Amino acid sequence: MNQKVLFITGAASGIGRCTCRLFGQNGYAIAFNDYNQENGNALLQELKGAGVSAIYLPGDVTDEKTVNEMVAQCLETYGRIDVVINNAGGLGGRSKIDEMSTEFYNHVMDLNMTSAFYVTRAAVPALKKAGAEHGNASLINITSIAAYNGGGPGASVYAAAKAAILGWSKGLAKELISSGIRVNLISPGTIDTPFHSATAREIVESWKNQIPAGRLGQPEEVANVLEFLVSKKASYLVGEVVQINGGQMMD
Repeated sequence: MNQKVLFITGAASGIGRCTCRLFGQNGYAIAFNDYNQENGNALLQELKGAGVSAIYLPGDVTDEKTVNEMVAQCLETYGRIDVVINNAGGLGGRSKIDEMSTEFYNHVMDLNMTSAFYVTRAAVPALKKAGAEHGNASLINITSIAAYNGGGPGASVYAAAKAAILGWSKGLAKELISSGIRVNLISPGTIDTPFHSATAREIVESWKNQIPAGRLGQPEEVANVLEFLVSKKASYLVGEVVQINGGQMMD
């Protein structure tokens, strides 16, 4: 199969959905995961309706066996993986440390960090093969502005998980570049997606006052950066973090 393949998790809404659309328009076959089957099936029909080759891989990315099966299914269908985007993640709720259960801590860490580990470990052999063939395989992980500022109220574990992703990815970037795999990260600020659906809309709108650009980011703006990072135009970017936050934080 000559067509390049994108494997992406947590992709049936928000940033992931826009990314699937954009990569599909650019000729990629799409293997996408999401735990929400209604949203997943809707995106699958949308992609197929647009003439995009796509498969939907429902399942919980915090389950090791499920992740291994999803990667195997992608390889069985397409025979290759050129790009992996570990997009699945989330706050998991909010909790103060003195009220935090062990179950809550483990869930947030598993959803954001451990899931990325499972996917990456399973997909790296295919990425190495793609890197050997055309020298431009990509792995992109999602950190967050929370990794730098500690997150909002009750989000300390989320911030810790995203900081773990950041350090781990830089180590991976050094490890994998010799195999033709470029590892990079994006760090979104406040993007207008269902991620914030549990927060009152007036509160979300008030966050604009803290953003120099004066508005929330749009998921398409994040997808555009992902498109660039996997392209040969970014061939010398390795271990880089792209801040996408309207000037909310600069490093």
